[in-house]
Formats: sequence, structure tokens, C-alpha cells
Amino acid sequence: MPYPWIDAYCLSKKGVVKDYKEEWEATRYQVGGKMFAMQGGDKEGNPIFTLKLPPDFGRFLRQQYPDIVPGYYMNKEHWNSLFLQGAVPDDLVREMIDKAYETVLRSLPKRVQRDIEEG
Repeated sequence: MPYPWIDAYCLSKKGVVKDYKEEWEATRYQVGGKMFAMQGGDKEGNPIFTLKLPPDFGRFLRQQYPDIVPGYYMNKEHWNSLFLQGAVPDDLVREMIDKAYETVLRSLPKRVQRDIEEG
């Protein structure tokens, strides 16, 4: 599968916790108890990676890449799904992960942000 580095890259970020949600059949990546990314599949079993992104950035990506679509089973304004069998460049996927992580980290209370960044 393309992007074999996704798991390690997400886990390399400060304060990230990974778990598996059985009901969703998906691996979730969280910071401060809030999810920023999820790896699972669509109803046909196609592997997808879903990330929380700033709305303008997500819309821009969806216009540029047919393999990036509104979040599968998620809020379409903030969440975007990437078909993992697609052809989105690795550098852009890393940028998407970085933005998703930062988006969620910056939404946390300042004290929690500080604890994570110093942790």
C-alpha cells in the first residue's frame, strides 16, 4: 500500500496517542484526547485516511486532487478523506498530517498545548 510511513509519521508528533475503534474498524490518531486523523476504509473496503483540516485548505485540495474527497462519514466542512490507493504526493500527505495535527493542537486549551509541547 502507498504511504507505509503514515503511522510512524503521525506517532512521531508530540503527545499523539493511537487507538483502534472496533465499531468503526479504524485506527485513530489523537492529541489532547481529540482526533486529528483516522485510517480505515470506505463501505467498499477501499483504504482511506481521513484528516481534520482548515476548511479553505481542504476545499483547495479537493479541487486539485480527485483522490481527496469530503470526509467519509465525517463533517464535510472540516474533514477530508484521502484514498490511499491514489496518487497524492508524499510531501502533500505529510503537509496534510502536519496541518491536521496543528489544527487540533491549537484548538486545545493553552495549558494543555503547553503540557504537550513541553512533554
